[in-house]
Amino acid sequence: MNVRLHVWRQQSANAPGKMVQYEATDISPTMSFLEMLDLVNEGLVAKGEEPIAFDHDCREGICGTCSLMINGVAHGPNEATTSCQLHMRSFHEGQDIYIEPWRARAFPVIRDLVTDRSAFDRIIQAGGFVSVNTGGVPDANAIAIPKPDAEAAMDAAACIGCGACVAACKNASAMLFVSAKVSHLSLLPQGKIEGSRRATAMVAQMDLEGFGSCTNTQECEAVCPKEISVASIARLNREFLKASVESSH
Repeated sequence: MNVRLHVWRQQSANAPGKMVQYEATDISPTMSFLEMLDLVNEGLVAKGEEPIAFDHDCREGICGTCSLMINGVAHGPNEATTSCQLHMRSFHEGQDIYIEPWRARAFPVIRDLVTDRSAFDRIIQAGGFVSVNTGGVPDANAIAIPKPDAEAAMDAAACIGCGACVAACKNASAMLFVSAKVSHLSLLPQGKIEGSRRATAMVAQMDLEGFGSCTNTQECEAVCPKEISVASIARLNREFLKASVESSH
């Protein structure tokens, strides 16, 4: 199959960018989206041109680095799918495909399709961890945890920090990401001890990084490749409110 690509090219963070058109020919429908970009880049290198810069690592939908806006949708048209898991059979012959980086003030473009998402790392450093001494590794059944809590914690822990929620949100809010990290710890006994400090610290860092506010349009949930529920945001709000009340006494 043959498709026409419109790719955002930007030499550096401070350089102006523009959309550049490329023809992707003889593409197998079984190729992943990133394999298609690899093929296009091989052609560019062969012609002595600069290849398209894009992020990738595991290519198994785990690392969260394949952050691409494809035809205006984070990670492309398929639900619960990262860019590296997206296959060219999801497109049709002769289709125009527009590829852009995440668009958010907190995710500045480094080059072409690569953005700096270290803001997420700093939010995690602010409180997305358990620092209390929990002792050795306990037996799996030693601590009684209600099944609904355990399942909700595991669902929230599935977040890969890709930033699709931010890219899709009209306010570039990071609430789904932060709430997922707060949720999976606050639901478990080991994380409850630092629950109040964690919620306030991570929200404060999120605001400091320049992310927008949540207005509950739920676009974040719609594009999340791991289908993190917006119920996590409600849990974060409860944790933050509880921490605020505790600090006022």
